[in-house]
Amino acid sequence: MEDDFLNILRAIGEDPERAGLKDTPTRAANAMRFLMQGYSMDIDEVINNALFPSDNDEMVIVKNIELYSMCEHHMLPFIGKCHVAYIPNGKVIGLSKIARIVDVFARRLQIQENLTNEIASCIVDKTGAVGAAVIIEAQHMCMMMRGVEKQNSVMTTSCMLGAFRSSSSTRNEFLSLVG
Repeated sequence: MEDDFLNILRAIGEDPERAGLKDTPTRAANAMRFLMQGYSMDIDEVINNALFPSDNDEMVIVKNIELYSMCEHHMLPFIGKCHVAYIPNGKVIGLSKIARIVDVFARRLQIQENLTNEIASCIVDKTGAVGAAVIIEAQHMCMMMRGVEKQNSVMTTSCMLGAFRSSSSTRNEFLSLVG
């Protein structure tokens, strides 16, 4: 990967030997490995058995989980926040694990629409929840730094599964609570 970044520097007309760029291929490769760490993460290891018996059957919401991902079309960042809700069915998941699930899927080349669905599906699959809902609001550098250059645009996506899809009152409760 370092050689590839070296070649990119040359291809854009830079001198990779100048002082400021001398270690850039290594730093860029390390940064890319960090940003794409979701590929090497196993969701079951991330959850680490943090599923606990519970009689709670009321909605659980985690709001404003910061989100950093990379657009698979331009390999530029999109940055925003994620709201996740689920309705437990005999067990709850550790609070931090919800944010970690978001990170596992966000730390891959991704489009926001698929990311939203992957998070919701994972929550239902791993917890057996009656339903899950995810909303992501993000700003895309591929739209802000290039192309149409719209600085204030925000993309919002949602995925409603189970009770959140079938019950308008459940969906509306979630939407009102996340504001």
